[in-house]
Amino acid sequence: MTFLWCLRAAIVGIVLLGAALWHGQAEAGDTRGDVTATPNIVLIVFEDMSPRIGAFGDPVAQTPVLDSFAREAIRFPNTFTTSGVCAPSRSSLITGVHQQTLGTHHMRTRAPIAGMTGGGPIEYEAVPPPGIRAFPELLRGLGYYTTNNGKTDYQFGEPFTIWDHDVSIAEASQTPNWRGRAPGQPFFSMFNILLTHESYIWPEERESDNPLIRIVTERNRRDLADKPHITDPASVEVPPYLPDTPVVRADIARHYDNIAFAEQRLTTILALLEEDGLLDETIVIVTTDHGDGLPRMKRSVYDSGLRVPMMIRFPDLRGAGTVDERLISFVDLAPTILGWAGGQPMSWHQGQDFIADVARRYIFAAHDRVDNLTDRSRAVRDDRFKYIRNYMPELAYLRPVPFRDAMPTTQEIWRLAAAGELTPVQQRLVDPNRPREELYDIAADPHEVVNLADDPAHAATLARMRAAMDEWIARVGDWARVPEMQMIEAMWPGGVQPVTATPELVMEDSAARLLSDTDGASIAYGFGDEEPTAWYIYAGPVTVTAGQTLWAKSIRYGYAESEVVRFEIGG
Repeated sequence: MTFLWCLRAAIVGIVLLGAALWHGQAEAGDTRGDVTATPNIVLIVFEDMSPRIGAFGDPVAQTPVLDSFAREAIRFPNTFTTSGVCAPSRSSLITGVHQQTLGTHHMRTRAPIAGMTGGGPIEYEAVPPPGIRAFPELLRGLGYYTTNNGKTDYQFGEPFTIWDHDVSIAEASQTPNWRGRAPGQPFFSMFNILLTHESYIWPEERESDNPLIRIVTERNRRDLADKPHITDPASVEVPPYLPDTPVVRADIARHYDNIAFAEQRLTTILALLEEDGLLDETIVIVTTDHGDGLPRMKRSVYDSGLRVPMMIRFPDLRGAGTVDERLISFVDLAPTILGWAGGQPMSWHQGQDFIADVARRYIFAAHDRVDNLTDRSRAVRDDRFKYIRNYMPELAYLRPVPFRDAMPTTQEIWRLAAAGELTPVQQRLVDPNRPREELYDIAADPHEVVNLADDPAHAATLARMRAAMDEWIARVGDWARVPEMQMIEAMWPGGVQPVTATPELVMEDSAARLLSDTDGASIAYGFGDEEPTAWYIYAGPVTVTAGQTLWAKSIRYGYAESEVVRFEIGG
């Protein structure tokens, strides 16, 4: 256990100072004056979608809405997620911290729906180091009203302190839930658009006895009932690592059609902003949570799984129609958004404000367990080269995953593999092992199929990329160095979820100070005779008067929330 606790201590040390700094920043935010001077911010995240957009140079895409938006926005074509699968990627996006620091690197920690399992040794929530906060919670400390529509999927639970208003996937709509804010209060709203998810590529006409396939197919028939079929399968490009067959072409064409259908949701959101007179007061970001939901794209650390489109429209249309080629990582979004809101990046943020800071040299990504399949790969990329380190080279890249195997393209790969009809490049997907190291020249080889790791001409590049990866791992830590059950034991002793300590009240004249014995807990409070339905983020002493009733509760990410406590303020 010595290494485990040393690793834990190192990761905790990264964030302790940041926790203190956050409280100071939030207090300053409470007194910063006219909140109307601060922009509203809307973040729109499509699922499972690489840059298949006309404005990003895709000749097949039929995306007039996204193309029109691009003409009023800055395009960032070199934006990369930290993982090729949703939950680890989303945990990094919402915190500005890589998933292997948080303990959210496995996909998943807990089953997404009843009847399934997360694939780990037990069902659990990850417990990030104390002090790390989701950036919407930090925005709340700066006076923002925060809302989410649809998916969260952060793997450290659903802390009530992140959102003023959260609409679940089951209830999701395009309702403008920013309307619940106080007059003049700035807001941050996140919309998650699911129609481009890999499961929507599954054919709507398919019949199956498999309960999972049947449920998804029935959902697709309902949700995609009005979708036009506009993409000719003969027109799509099939990457060399996938078989060029009618089945694969049909899946890719269906994905294009889903994108064309899903982009109408962007029209709805923009129209709602305009209807409320907010479009010219709001920064709008459009991106996706990782690359396409096809084999060797989703769940990979190749560019096909990590590279995503991103566009930012500013209220004054600055930079409209331009392209910013800099490398941007998903961990950069949290500090950048905080900067727009008048805050400062936290010391524990592993990203940077890409508006204010110099261009980064590298982006980094990770791949770990997916469902029941153990794995561990790390990747680093600069503006030309990609280096991948496979810690388990004895394992095939493509192994059976029930969800992925429901995709017709995956079934086609297995069929052709059994018949011995895959090309050498495609065969690598199912070979029983893979290289320990991979190096690709992205400029010459955008599909990453020519491994240069053993090429003497690229020895210096290989050494440089190795060193960059080693420095990154040393800097951010890596929970994957220990077995998952050992990590769980450190977070949930005995495999039982800890409970956040109930807040305590300390009075200092007319100021109420709230404390929690749980290191890293977030505290919320409210007033009234009855338990509040809306909670405010505690960021410093609260002014109270005699006779008031103060309510409080607390949560540490990954823990169960505390009991609600009621305090009667005496004279």
